[in-house]
Amino acid sequence: MDSFELNKIMGAVLGTLLFVMGAGFVAEAIYHPIEGRGPGYALPEPEATEGGDAVAEVEAEVPLGVLLASASAERGATAVKKCQSCHNFGEGEPNKQGPGLYGVVGRPEGSHEGFAYSEALMAHNAAGDIWTYENLNHFLTKPADYAPGTKMNFAGIRTAEERADILAYLQTLSADPVPFPAADVAPVEGGETADPAAPAAEAAGTQQPDATAPTDPAATEPANAAAPAAPAEVVDTPTTTQSETPVEGTPTTSGTEAAPAPATN
Repeated sequence: MDSFELNKIMGAVLGTLLFVMGAGFVAEAIYHPIEGRGPGYALPEPEATEGGDAVAEVEAEVPLGVLLASASAERGATAVKKCQSCHNFGEGEPNKQGPGLYGVVGRPEGSHEGFAYSEALMAHNAAGDIWTYENLNHFLTKPADYAPGTKMNFAGIRTAEERADILAYLQTLSADPVPFPAADVAPVEGGETADPAAPAAEAAGTQQPDATAPTDPAATEPANAAAPAAPAEVVDTPTTTQSETPVEGTPTTSGTEAAPAPATN
């Protein structure tokens, strides 16, 4: 192969490389992404509804005892199916990726035999914490918040009603179930239960007097106040008196004239 043929081959290779590099520069100039101009579509801001924050606060303030009073263990048994891949629920069953949950209510935290707990739960154990309904509810809401660094890779259960159903099911997993906390509702006389919203509803339904309205003196008087006595009607007194019933044989006179006196000798 002479030098002329070799030069042609090398020129073709170099030309190809230059063409590829040039095409890359052109493509980058055309399709270079534009940065720093924000999102391509401005999403509308959610409208703030009046009273929305108040509703959220009311939902957050519902006592756990009230939720547990209406919870269903049957619904809870269905809800815990998402946990069966990591936990066993039967008595005497072995641990899985997580500890067995039979008898968990009322048990000291981080104390199930044979399970290697994280340092976060061992700190709860050292502090003497117990798996109460309140602590379990907090843990189920978001485990990472209750025990930062826990091995449980679970986002948590958002709805309070579903958590209450699960707690109602966990209560049944014991030979001596722990009673639910009392609902924060004040009893009244007669054994009935007072509704906390009743006083407010009664106050809202009762019409209050208008402070700016003129006061009617007659309306403020007592209902049983004695009315003023009406003046007595004047009765004419007769100038003549009626005579008594006439007696037979006795002369009578009419009006006020007296009987004539007998003649005297």
